[in-house]
Amino acid sequence: MPCNCTCRLKFPFVLKAVLLGALVLALGSLFWMRQSGSQGVGNRPHFAQSTLVITGAGGARNKFFVEVANSKEEQAYGLMFLRALDEDKGMVFPYHPPREVAFWMENTLIPLDMLFVRPDGTIGRIVAEAKPQDMTPIPSQVPVIAVIEIGGGVAKKKGIAVGDKVEMEGILGTSR
Repeated sequence: MPCNCTCRLKFPFVLKAVLLGALVLALGSLFWMRQSGSQGVGNRPHFAQSTLVITGAGGARNKFFVEVANSKEEQAYGLMFLRALDEDKGMVFPYHPPREVAFWMENTLIPLDMLFVRPDGTIGRIVAEAKPQDMTPIPSQVPVIAVIEIGGGVAKKKGIAVGDKVEMEGILGTSR
């Protein structure tokens, strides 16, 4: 015997509402995953993108695709929470005017090489394989115009050394 209530009319509406809600949730999750970066967790700031080239004494050139930490907030966040970093990727922390700085590895989950760049655009100091999550300050020991962070061991593997020349559009002496 057919029912005289309106439940048959409401069921398609409820089903559509549930399916629409699930679709919105799925799309929102995909958007959040894309925004947070595929190799990290949390809500990473949006960093400017650039490239830089490090040229060694023998002429070897190493190109890196880098995020640029311009603001104090971006510099405080840095490469925190990343679980991996490709060999040709990194981050640059520019300083104008040049100054002595110190870095530490709070909430940094991977080892990093830190390259301290002098005002003449050459590398003045390299700290290899900085220990993840170590709060010990790592000083530049000289005034710098930038600090470059790349994956731990990458500088040695690519033959990057103190005295190598760094070029980066708009930051380290090259023009756009």
